[in-house]
Amino acid sequence: MKKRFWKVEYSITIFVIFAVCLMFVPTRFIASKEVTYISLWNETINKMEYVFNAMNAHSETDIIKSFKKAKDDAAREQIMMTLVKPYLRISENNSVQKKYKLHYMNSSVVKSTDRYYFDKLYLTKNNKIIGIKDIKDEDIYHPVFLMMFDMNGLKGPNMWGKDVFGLNIFIDGNISPLGSGWAIEDLRADCSSSGTGVACSHYYRIGGNFNE
Repeated sequence: MKKRFWKVEYSITIFVIFAVCLMFVPTRFIASKEVTYISLWNETINKMEYVFNAMNAHSETDIIKSFKKAKDDAAREQIMMTLVKPYLRISENNSVQKKYKLHYMNSSVVKSTDRYYFDKLYLTKNNKIIGIKDIKDEDIYHPVFLMMFDMNGLKGPNMWGKDVFGLNIFIDGNISPLGSGWAIEDLRADCSSSGTGVACSHYYRIGGNFNE
């Protein structure tokens, strides 16, 4: 009788340990993926700084002239895509818009009328998704383009601040991560489960931590 009771106690103990493990493993796994995406984002923006420095060194004046001659937003976006395509290994045939739905960090869907919605998306050869958007401003103090990067392509969660990050592109060829220039309190609030997650692009660059 004692032996049977011991087996029951042992089984219950194992079950409780297993249940506790199930509670903590997903959280740790998610956190691990977040760290990976943030690391990839840091590598990506470092590469983009090199790309734009290289382009500016060769033909800054010609690039600005080309943008000014462009007839509309679509033409300007095409010029920018042509410039960055050799560096990012993008194929014009890799449009993925129909298969892709982008979310904010608070889980709401990014609407087509939102500033951070991208009409055209492209898949790179290393399976990242890239979007470029013309936002019309033409002075040196405001970005002329927004650019987004999904670190793991079509795989989820496809969410700003999780696996999606972005940057501003200025007319003089300088770039900055989205959220640059925001107050630290605003960065922290936006880079949380109640915010959009857009500002995480800069918040993580300056050492901010993920807030669930």
